[in-house]
Amino acid sequence: MSDMRHATRFIGWVLLLCPLVCQAVQKQPNVIVILCDDLGYGDVGGFGFEDSVTYTPHIDRLAEQGVRLTRFLVPTPYCAPSRATLLTGRYPYRTGIVYNPTPDQGINDYGLAPEETTVAEVLKAGGYRTACVGKWHLGHKPRFLPTRQGFDQYLGILYSNDMRPVQLVENETVVDYPVVQAHLTRRYTEASVEFMRQAVTARQPFFLYLAHAMPHKPLAASEDFYTPDTPDDLYQDVIRELDWSVGQIQKTLRELDIDRDTLLIFMSDNGATYGGDNGGLRGKKATSWDGGLRVPFIATWPGRIPAGIVNPSLAASVDLFPTILKAAGLSCPADRIIDGQDLWPLLQSEAAPSAHEFVITMHNERLMTVHAGPWKLHVLAQKTYTPPRNLSTWKDRRGPDGVTLIAPFEQATPASYPGLTTGADTNAGTLFNVIKDPGEQTDVSAQYPEVVQRLKRYAETILAEIPAMERPEPAHPFKRVKGGRLDFWNDPD
Repeated sequence: MSDMRHATRFIGWVLLLCPLVCQAVQKQPNVIVILCDDLGYGDVGGFGFEDSVTYTPHIDRLAEQGVRLTRFLVPTPYCAPSRATLLTGRYPYRTGIVYNPTPDQGINDYGLAPEETTVAEVLKAGGYRTACVGKWHLGHKPRFLPTRQGFDQYLGILYSNDMRPVQLVENETVVDYPVVQAHLTRRYTEASVEFMRQAVTARQPFFLYLAHAMPHKPLAASEDFYTPDTPDDLYQDVIRELDWSVGQIQKTLRELDIDRDTLLIFMSDNGATYGGDNGGLRGKKATSWDGGLRVPFIATWPGRIPAGIVNPSLAASVDLFPTILKAAGLSCPADRIIDGQDLWPLLQSEAAPSAHEFVITMHNERLMTVHAGPWKLHVLAQKTYTPPRNLSTWKDRRGPDGVTLIAPFEQATPASYPGLTTGADTNAGTLFNVIKDPGEQTDVSAQYPEVVQRLKRYAETILAEIPAMERPEPAHPFKRVKGGRLDFWNDPD
């Protein structure tokens, strides 16, 4: 009889605790997306850079603790459209962001439409505290700002760090001009850590979008990482500081005891340019070879994502939107097409196949490539690489000038090309098997005409969907634009 009473009491406690257990299981995770700018496929460990342990021990450990997706693509080999796709789950031709806002050329009235729904807006509506720290590049007029696109707070430069005026904006106010770029990585890291602490104190799940300026040019590292006694290694100094930043984020997660409650994603917005390493891939940023399109991707969530997974299946940044929302227990908007697919199976198993039959990439308004299984079709031709005739006279049109762009003067040049420059001429209809030939060296279109036709048919369906787009024309050549306030575009020429 006594045993019966104990059993009944135990069952009663189980029934009382069950809702609490279910609530704990369904607890919304914190979400951190660390997005580097122009980080190459081979710039970190596990993706092609043999000596990465020297430069990226924290990022390498991050990869060991979670999953690496080794065929992860961005939709364009440059800034703004890549970021718009990450935040909306939609291809560039759907959001209309296929070009870059460019303040020092007068392309100011261009950005992510307020009617688009960002992952930050959905998470905020679902109870999250949200912050964007770093580069935005989705419009710098008030209606385009991060604080109008679902982020509770913002600190950063609203476009690339080589575009004038280089000024730091907090929420919707300029707080620093000119900017000492050597302090950006540290400053962004400290702001991110402070945001995480505030969110935990407020007992809110949080979404942190940490979009670093580096290693986009001009390269700059702080005094703790810059090594003047070893010239010509500024790029490595910058990478080591980015690695330190990742370590600080991980350290803070452990200190706050929320590492097991946090989905952390690390990636780049496109491939590397001069000075970087694209890990044996062909081309660089701004090209549609995989050196411009394939980026390192790491995801961790202790207890939810197994450690040490390497999955080679096709995936893309368009997938982050539905994947993050599913992890948060929230639904994608039903009133628009979401091109992304849930990455969760790939984050659980190295044998999981791609959720995509096809993935596309663009350059401006042009459809450039179609990817399917092991295949990559170039819809349009790529320009053959031609090195500068005389590097001694080569000049970066947006190089640091020591006033609005304060940085060391060890900037990379075309002498440090990041990817392969060899390979078959890449014309419309060129086909590569990028599993067997990741460097895109051998055109196999003649051997697989049926594959070419299948991918071309899909390209035709996409081309029929791409609307006519009016390209924003520069109002003037590159010029110095004086900063210090948000509405700098109202200054007379």
